[in-house]
Amino acid sequence: MKKLLLGDEAIALGAINAGLSGVYAYPGTPSTEITEYIQSHPLAKERGIHSRWCTNEKTAMEAALGMSYAGKRALVCMKHVGMNVCADAFVNSAITGVNGGLIVLAADDPSMHSSQNEQDSRFYAKFAMLPTFEPSNQQEAYDMVNEAFSLSERLKLPVLMRVVTRLAHSRASVEITEPRDTNAFSPLTGREWVLLPAIARRRYDELISKQAELLKASETSRFNRIEGDTEHHHSLGIIACGIGYNYVREAGADDAIILKVSQYPLPEEQVSVLREKCDALLVVEDGQPVVEQEVKALVGYHYNIKGRLTGDLPRTGELSPDALSRAFGKPTQEPVAVAHNLAARPPQLCQGCGHRDVYNALNKIAAEYEGARIFGDIGCYTLGALPPFQTLARCVDMGASITMAKGAADAGLFPAIAVIGDSTFTHSGMTGLLDAVNDHSSITVVISDNLTTAMTGGQDSAGTNKFEAICLALGVEPEHVRVVTPTPSKIDEIAQILREEIEYRGVSVVIPRRECIQTSLRHKKKKNTELKIEN
Repeated sequence: MKKLLLGDEAIALGAINAGLSGVYAYPGTPSTEITEYIQSHPLAKERGIHSRWCTNEKTAMEAALGMSYAGKRALVCMKHVGMNVCADAFVNSAITGVNGGLIVLAADDPSMHSSQNEQDSRFYAKFAMLPTFEPSNQQEAYDMVNEAFSLSERLKLPVLMRVVTRLAHSRASVEITEPRDTNAFSPLTGREWVLLPAIARRRYDELISKQAELLKASETSRFNRIEGDTEHHHSLGIIACGIGYNYVREAGADDAIILKVSQYPLPEEQVSVLREKCDALLVVEDGQPVVEQEVKALVGYHYNIKGRLTGDLPRTGELSPDALSRAFGKPTQEPVAVAHNLAARPPQLCQGCGHRDVYNALNKIAAEYEGARIFGDIGCYTLGALPPFQTLARCVDMGASITMAKGAADAGLFPAIAVIGDSTFTHSGMTGLLDAVNDHSSITVVISDNLTTAMTGGQDSAGTNKFEAICLALGVEPEHVRVVTPTPSKIDEIAQILREEIEYRGVSVVIPRRECIQTSLRHKKKKNTELKIEN
């Protein structure tokens, strides 16, 4: 049977059919659709596959480890910056090992379509000395999940699976296999997962000893292969990684000798074959020059290696067929003419969004204080940095608004104001608020609560209806936890509350709460549909 699937959906269905027992994730583009697909799939519901959203990527990774400990197959999903959040658990999971198969899915975002950086998750697998799968198309994405689970259980190690935006969000026909049963419940015994130094040292030696087996698995993988004439010498050989293989083929390198790489560690013997048969090697990878650097180390820096580091391919952004054509010295398509009389349409907050009223009130108050700074965070409300509001002075990473405001206040900045969303606050803002409470910092924190994780499509927010209790439990004084309803008619009232809390020389929290306009419309539509069905 064949199905037309997004890359994300192929991974999700591949996991279900491979006997998945639980998916653990925090929503982040371009990975979100994996968990959403599992949540809505009939077989997942029938089998009771765990699929609730986690508070952040670290808790997701640790919960998946717990499921693996019990012998079940688990999947962890996140975007690339989520790897930074779960890094502690991810790296240590290479030392503990796994019981049931464990796949960590990282969806990287070259060109930063919806991200603050272009980091490449393959570095994490190399750092942790774990195997990696990188599909070149949707069929491979589906097939690899089962093989990755099997490899994970055979080697007793987690496996990283890396995709990029273009693969995650494009569709192709996928041949579907019959689903297998889930693993039996079989929790581990003993103390192997207690990472006391004496145990950890022994487990680390075991991880090192497995590296030869990881390399052998990569050398013999059906996802790694040499294509083309290996009998004769070539002026150029191509090492095409993951989706880069498709760009090579589309650019017309049919007569070239190509090493397709979709499983790591890098298959060194196959690289050596290309080295002997070619005068130069072009490394094609969508992301940072991970393989290019490794190939240089493997074949010698005197050998002619081309790629992103040499400028033969663009150093930043996504690859494209045109970029490969230029690298091959072939003509490229003429760029599409751009109409110059069209007005620019930068991204903006939805009309009717409560964040708009929050920013109008903040701008009104900030104008009263010379040198006021408002620190922002990651979410759709980050658009408050753009016109017409231009409210936010800084935005770095999830949860940083509160701790940056605290640090600035420690340095003497007044007023120091932080704006953070509801989902981001529970993801990584709570600890910063505790620091501020413990230091009695003079900051005002605005938790703009739209009752959902809006930026990624309206998933559940972990702290909904709990924020006042959380702030009180962290030590914020009850009289300085204020809840308001952000509407245009209440901007003056909100501004007055903000003014009062700014003047309080301690930690205060203002919670503007109104449901996201998009989820509100969806809920109303669903309710109307249900009423029609009843009638």
